[in-house]
Parts: sequence; structure tokens; C-alpha cells
Amino acid sequence: MSRFEVTEGEQGTRLDVLLAARLEVTRSAAAGRIDAGEVQVDGAVAPRSRRVRTGETVEVTARAAPEAGPAPDLPPVRYRDEHLLVIAKPAGLVVHPGAGHPDGTLVDALQAADIPLAEGGEGHRPGIVHRLDRDTSGLLLVASSPAAFAGLTAALAERRVTRRYLAVVAGVPGQARGRIEAPIGRDPRDRTRFAVVADGRPASTRYRTLASAEVTGLAGGRSQSGAVASLACQLGTGRTHQLRVHLAALGTPILGDPTYGARPSLARAVGLERPFLHAAALGVDHPVTGERIELFEPLPPDLRAVLETAGLPVPGEDEVVGGWDG
Repeated sequence: MSRFEVTEGEQGTRLDVLLAARLEVTRSAAAGRIDAGEVQVDGAVAPRSRRVRTGETVEVTARAAPEAGPAPDLPPVRYRDEHLLVIAKPAGLVVHPGAGHPDGTLVDALQAADIPLAEGGEGHRPGIVHRLDRDTSGLLLVASSPAAFAGLTAALAERRVTRRYLAVVAGVPGQARGRIEAPIGRDPRDRTRFAVVADGRPASTRYRTLASAEVTGLAGGRSQSGAVASLACQLGTGRTHQLRVHLAALGTPILGDPTYGARPSLARAVGLERPFLHAAALGVDHPVTGERIELFEPLPPDLRAVLETAGLPVPGEDEVVGGWDG
């Protein structure tokens, strides 16, 4: 059974919306559990439409764990020693088990390959010091030793890990380069999303526009057109959905990300089936040896094909890694 207390910021939220946000599942899945009588508020079964109040206790009955499926293949390993490794995570792979994803994750793949994983955080997240969204591809750090786990966690908290991404957005930023300083928290209108909110956690993103193009194509039998731009982005902080939220707040949501405002028809016109976001470059001082690790991961074939269709050049390593001074 899982149990949590309703916070002040969640006051007045519908029970199904709250449960979806807390369990990281769809709203329909949350509603199904409520309708099945698996959710209680202060000890009583409640309907999905009930508005929760600050301080109430929500209990969710544990379900019998389904039989685990086969572990996925181990993704490419770009760096490995006895303390840590860096994985090139493919799109579609969930990083660690959670509600809605009990198995078939990166953690399962690492364990099946007998790769040591450091204990340190929650029990279902061994070795995981940061994460990428399921549909985001690219470089991901994993800790194998306790020393690496502690060191990498501290480095991330102190902003000593350099993480640079490639994104394609719908629209073109008004300024070719800039810094977005905007706090991020749960969207008060939809607790399954995040948003720029006054009482959110501080969040910092830098970006540079690399190229732009006007896209014209067909989607759903209709002609679609619109401007798109490729950006290099650098994380200052690592909030959940940070790049997706910040770029949407800039008025240029990530192409293929309808959750934060991008037009699905424009993505379909260039053959894009996921948000165009790729963790392309990673830099970190090894937490045990002090060695500097600098890695670059080229775009996977699906995203390269989208750039070609959109008429955008494929950025090279120098364009992503360089040009951040000042």
C-alpha cells in the first residue's frame, strides 16, 4: 500500500488528477483504480471527482505484481569503469521502474547484464543519479559504486555536470540566444504537467539558435506549414520536464511535444513521432579519479531524418559543445 498526505499546493485538486500526478500514470488509469475501490481518503473510499483538502491522507491499495517480462537489451555503453558508466539511452526506454512501468526499464537491462549498480536512492532506482524522459534519447550517467553515487549526486546538485541537448522547436525564438530563469512546479490547472509558477523550484536554461526553416508538408491529408528552429540547450538545473517547460514558456515548444503546446500536425508533416529532444553532450569530473569525462552522442537516425525533411542542417559536435562563453 502507498500512502501520502495532500499538500497545501494540492488543495482543491480532483482525486483522479492528484492520483495521476502522484503515481505518474494517465488520468484514466488513476480513475480506474479509484472506481475499483483501491483508493481511500482518510480511511474512506472516495469518488474520482472528490476535491481533496490539505492534510488529508490518501491510501492506494497495492496491486499484485504482474509477472516480469524479459529485460530489454543493454543500450550502447559510451564509457565504463568500476565506478560509473555512461549509457546512450534510446527513445522509448523508461529509466527506472515506477507506476505504470514495473519492468522493461534501463535498470532491468543493466541488472540483466550483471552491471553493478550503487544503492543510494530509492530501492527501485539503483545507480540512477539523474534521468531522461522515456521519449528523450541520449547520454545518461549511472553510478556503479557508492563513492560514484555520492560524488555524482553532489556534482549534479552543485551544477558541476555539463549537460547539453539538441532540440527542434515549433517557431523561432525572438532572440537568437538567451538564458531562461523561471521557476518550475506542478501546473495548478493540471497536476500531471509542470509549468512556470511563482512558487516553483528555481530553474535555469541557456539556449542558442543554430538554424531555422519553414516547413511545408502533408499531415492527415492536409497541407501543414510553419517555422521550426534547431537549438542547442544547456541545463543549469535539472528540474522535471525543464527544457520542455522553459521552451514552451518562450513561445517555442519542442516539436512533437503536444503536452506543452506543439502542433501535432506539424510534427507529422516532417515524420516526427516523438518530442525532438536529444541529450547530445555530457561533461563531468570523475567523482573518484578526478579525470575529466567529455562525451558527445550524435543524433539517432530518426531525428536526423526529421532534420533532412525539415531542411535543417545536422549540427556537429562543435556547434553543440562550443559557443557558450559569455
